[in-house]
Amino acid sequence: MERYESWLERAKSSYELSKAIVIKSVYYEDRCYQLQQAVEKAFKGLLIYFGIEPEFTHNIGTLLSEIEKILPINNEIKKAINLTNYAVQTRYPGMYSEVTKEEYKDALKITKDCLDWVNKIIEENKSKNVT
Repeated sequence: MERYESWLERAKSSYELSKAIVIKSVYYEDRCYQLQQAVEKAFKGLLIYFGIEPEFTHNIGTLLSEIEKILPINNEIKKAINLTNYAVQTRYPGMYSEVTKEEYKDALKITKDCLDWVNKIIEENKSKNVT
């Protein structure tokens, strides 16, 4: 397995974990943390695919800035910047307001869009590189 593929597999794992069976004691904050992690890992995997070593960061905006140097990014994907707050702030009590079910659903959609986008870019580039 290529290194970038490992990152994409971990992204998928975080995404699936965020959708796991609803247990009352699991906070939406924790689910959104997993969604942020999924996007972070997918974006890092994309950078690695293109031969760029990603910065050690949880900041989605920073990763998007690196990606934007090699690819155009549409506004739907740029919404992922909003997930950055779930990386640290919402992981500790008292530093945020509760995440609502609607915010979770929005984060879920953004994450799915990002994972689909990353996979599409890689598949398109793989097919172009076939001789």
